[in-house]
Amino acid sequence: MNALIFAVGVLWVIVLALIVVVFALARQIGVLFERVSPMGALVNDSGPKIGDTTPVYTLPNLNGGAVTIGPKPSRSTLVFFLSPTCPVCKKLLPILRSVKTDESGWLDVVLASDGDLDKQKRFIDTAKLNDFPYVVSTELGLAYRVSRLPFAVLFDENGTIKSKGLINNREQLESLFNASEMGVGSIQNYLDAPIPATN
Repeated sequence: MNALIFAVGVLWVIVLALIVVVFALARQIGVLFERVSPMGALVNDSGPKIGDTTPVYTLPNLNGGAVTIGPKPSRSTLVFFLSPTCPVCKKLLPILRSVKTDESGWLDVVLASDGDLDKQKRFIDTAKLNDFPYVVSTELGLAYRVSRLPFAVLFDENGTIKSKGLINNREQLESLFNASEMGVGSIQNYLDAPIPATN
């Protein structure tokens, strides 16, 4: 009888210890999530600001015709700056194809670069980018102050810049859309904003 009472007492101690450990782990997971908060596109302060109206450009499309970058009725535009020599840009191409297909109801995706036209055309052929509008313009990159690649700018149907930044992965690309939907310049601005006091 004494052995049974002892065994039950030991089990209760173990259960209580496990409850304490679970609560401690839950707290540590919360702390970890705060430290590893979502990282949005890396925004630079140069070039047009969030909320500014984009300059309007009509540029030749290497895949035929011309591309107008600016306000479009009922269409937002994502201008994605890339280079044939940028490995991260190449890694993001399948993601851009997915975005182009999935968001085709409201979004146009334009690829933009600068440099040698022959290299750009070879890149279009090897990377199979014939279904994207593809423009080559140094002036466009200078207008948005693109200093590192890949870089993207999202603006709405009125040509208002909704979000922009350096893109290195899918999450950073999607953060442009999230920031636009939330009405903030970037996910970092949202995360860094003070929490409003509640009464």
